Amino acid sequence: MKAIGLYKYLPIDHEESLIDVNLEKPVAEKRDLLVKIKAISINPVDVKVRAPKGKQEITPKILGWDACGVVEEAGSDCTLFKPGDEVYYSGSITRPGTYSEYHLVDERIVGKKPKSLSFAEAAAMPLTAITAWEGLFDRLEIEFDENENEKKTILIIGGAGGVGSIAIQLAKLAGLTVIATASREESERWVKELGADSVINHHHSFLPQIQKFGFSQVDYIFCLNNTDQHWESMGEVIAPQGKICSIVENRKPLDLNVLKSKSVTFVWEFMFTRSMYHTPDMIKQYELLTKLSQFIDDGKVRTTLKESISPINAENLRKAHAMVETGKMIGKVVLEDF
Repeated sequence: MKAIGLYKYLPIDHEESLIDVNLEKPVAEKRDLLVKIKAISINPVDVKVRAPKGKQEITPKILGWDACGVVEEAGSDCTLFKPGDEVYYSGSITRPGTYSEYHLVDERIVGKKPKSLSFAEAAAMPLTAITAWEGLFDRLEIEFDENENEKKTILIIGGAGGVGSIAIQLAKLAGLTVIATASREESERWVKELGADSVINHHHSFLPQIQKFGFSQVDYIFCLNNTDQHWESMGEVIAPQGKICSIVENRKPLDLNVLKSKSVTFVWEFMFTRSMYHTPDMIKQYELLTKLSQFIDDGKVRTTLKESISPINAENLRKAHAMVETGKMIGKVVLEDF
């Protein structure tokens, strides 16, 4: 089967940073599905794993996690899906990735593709949607209840990116008042289209900006951009007994004393945790992707696809990685068809 992989970890402008390879087609066993890939999307994690380093692979390393396709085979222990089902998912970071014609994935982290979306539109969603859902409802423990959240406010830092684009929509569905950050005219327009009530610039202190909109504090913060840079500002605007969730690793020690007097909760979100450690609640990703499909088909959530490239090959993947590396992506870039 066709696949795109790497042997060396090189800058993306190097022609060997991602290369076309041929691999043996895998076979589905136990709870694995063998999926024929129709479309994939590129995330910052793809870029981070591929980033230059001294390590060299003996066999091709296949990256990629987001995918949408059709079930070709179902393992003997599968109960959720059958051959012919159209699915979307984000795989496990501990297994070979989705830059391949066929891909093995545990059915417990797979959802049925939204009927109203194309394969490309659906492929843009899983990793960012899982991250947004888990961050909001599992880590920040926000109730999915409009009445409960009527007077509650969330600050989403990095609202125009892949995760932010979903988080804004889900937070609005849950009844929260959403303040999103964006630093350019086009990204500000995008977050407003998605439902953000107010927009501030994450390159400046948060407090004076939210005060202009009549807020002195926020109940929740979802940090999707540079935890180190925003740490002091987050501590300043979070409400007493509020909660902060971040998906961006810190590069220097974080002073937790900033949160102490307010008894603030700080928690990480990493969407690969469940699949990486085979946690007992691993099936929750199947459940949330299924709910998301319904929200999409009901017109309550929209795809975050902004650009589609075809076909899926090394040259086009290098282009997509370069786009994501700029850090200025709005929404998602997708590749479709081998």
